[in-house]
Amino acid sequence: MTRRVVFNQKGGVGKSSIAANLAAISASRGQSTLLIDLDPQGNASHYLLSDAYNEAAPDVRDFFEQTLSFQLNPHPLESFVHATEYDNLYVMPSNPELGDLQSRLESRHKIYKLRDAVKQLSERFESIIIDTPPAFNFFSLSALIAAERCLVPFDCDEFARQALYSLLANVQETRLDHNEQLRVEGIVVNQYQPRATFPQRIVEALLDDDLPVLETRLASSVKMKESHDQCCPLIFMAPKHKLTGQFVALYDELDALTV
Repeated sequence: MTRRVVFNQKGGVGKSSIAANLAAISASRGQSTLLIDLDPQGNASHYLLSDAYNEAAPDVRDFFEQTLSFQLNPHPLESFVHATEYDNLYVMPSNPELGDLQSRLESRHKIYKLRDAVKQLSERFESIIIDTPPAFNFFSLSALIAAERCLVPFDCDEFARQALYSLLANVQETRLDHNEQLRVEGIVVNQYQPRATFPQRIVEALLDDDLPVLETRLASSVKMKESHDQCCPLIFMAPKHKLTGQFVALYDELDALTV
C-alpha cells in the first residue's frame, strides 16, 4: 500500500502532470489506484477524467463540506470517487471553489479528516496519490498528514532552489508535529535539459547539500503538452516515447525505495 503526496509550494513545476502520470502507470500495472486532487485548478482531474469529468458530481469540496456539519446519513466516501476510462484508475476530483472552505475548516480543526478518509480508502485502493495546491496551506498540510511519502517536483531555477529549503523545513515540521510516518522519498528534477550548463550546476548544488535528489530526470517535451491536450496520460498515449520511459523509470525508482 502506497500513500504518496506530490508537493511543492511553487507553481509551474509539473506537480499535477507528475502525480497523474505516476497514478496512470500504477493503474497500468494492475494496482487499484486513486488520485485525490486538492488543487483548486483541477488540472489533474481534467487530465484523467477528460469527458467523464462532471463538475456537478460529488468531489473533494463536497467531502470537506460534509466534515463541517453533523449528518445522520453522511454520503459514503465512495460517492466522492469517480472511475476514469482507464482500468484501475480513479479520481476524487477537485473543485475551483475548494479554497472558499479553508477558513471554516481551519477554525473547526478539521486538519485530520483527510487522513482518516485516506486510511479508510486504503482498504480499497493499493495506491493513493495526492496532488496539492502550490502553497503551504490547510489542504497541502492535510495531504502531508495523510501521506507516508512526499515526492517533491523541482524545476532547475535558482529561486526554486532557495524555496526548496523552506519546503523541506515545512515537511519536517509536519512530520514532527503531526505524522511521524511521513518522509521525503525524493526530489525529482523536471523539465531537465541535460546539455545546458545551468541546470547541471543547480542539480550539483542540491547534491552537494546532500538533498535526496532522485537519479531519474524528466525532460522537457512537447509530448507532455499533447498528452494534456488529449487528456490521455503518457503511458496510454505514447508508451514508447522517451518521456514515457523516464516516467516509468521514476515509478520504478520510487517503487524500489519501498523495499
